[in-house]
Amino acid sequence: MRLLCALILMLLAIGDAAAGEAVLVENASRSTRCAEEDNVYVKFVARGIRRLTIEATHPTYLAAIGEDSMAPDFAHCDMSHDPSVPETPKDVVLFEDADYRLVGHSFARFWRPAEASFRVDSVVTEHLHLVQLLRKLPGQEMGSRAIEILVVYPADGYWRLKPLPPAGLAETGYGSSFLIGPIEEEGRPFVRLRSIAFDRSALAFHLAFVSGDGELRIVEATAERTRLAVTLPPHPDARPFAALRSMFVSDEIADAAKARLTGTSAGLVTPWPILYFPAMEVRSAEFVRDLPSRHNRSAPDLRFADFGQ
Repeated sequence: MRLLCALILMLLAIGDAAAGEAVLVENASRSTRCAEEDNVYVKFVARGIRRLTIEATHPTYLAAIGEDSMAPDFAHCDMSHDPSVPETPKDVVLFEDADYRLVGHSFARFWRPAEASFRVDSVVTEHLHLVQLLRKLPGQEMGSRAIEILVVYPADGYWRLKPLPPAGLAETGYGSSFLIGPIEEEGRPFVRLRSIAFDRSALAFHLAFVSGDGELRIVEATAERTRLAVTLPPHPDARPFAALRSMFVSDEIADAAKARLTGTSAGLVTPWPILYFPAMEVRSAEFVRDLPSRHNRSAPDLRFADFGQ
């Protein structure tokens, strides 16, 4: 009997380890009528977390969406008071091989100065606001095509992620964004990056934060999912180390409508309205839509999991 109890405890411990560490999720979201505003703000808080995974998958209703809708919707939006820092526009191919293309852009204006440099091998490019990673796929009628799977905004540390489109669909859109690293507040949340370096051999982005170094590595990029393995610099105190940024106006106008939170009890998954769930400890969190949105209809669900020290 003692041996059986010991075995059960050991198996439970192994299961807990496999599920990852528990972290605190804090909901700082608020309501809005503007479909271009990131009013959803979910923070992941813990002491010493250095590893996590982030995964993008298609919404469950994707096969039945009909016509997609990815055009911006500025109805009920007032962005006249947003900060605006001028820059010289440019577009540059940072890297290209048979499978991937990496493209950088500078806009005429952005809300923060573009201070982080971007390096590929020995070539350093400054003042980029947006970097797109595209995966090249063979086409049937139009030849090869390049599909975006990930973007990063070096000036404020925002990332977007999506899977490759499924068979029969030419493209899908982005929706929610996420932050990784030491999160600061300056009118809106952001992550201050000193530099980013792209490593093609590992399909990884090496990240130099103000408090240390990290990495974001692509471990899968398929029509089923795009999955990232993230490492972060050590931090001894409990602070936000990652965050979801998204939009919710209503169930029919949303990039994320529900939070599916897996608690510390094995197998316990609690669905919550995205604006109204309380702070709680979780081992994973998934941000989804059950109903097709009129805005960014094909945008993916995002899952944060595998937290570790």
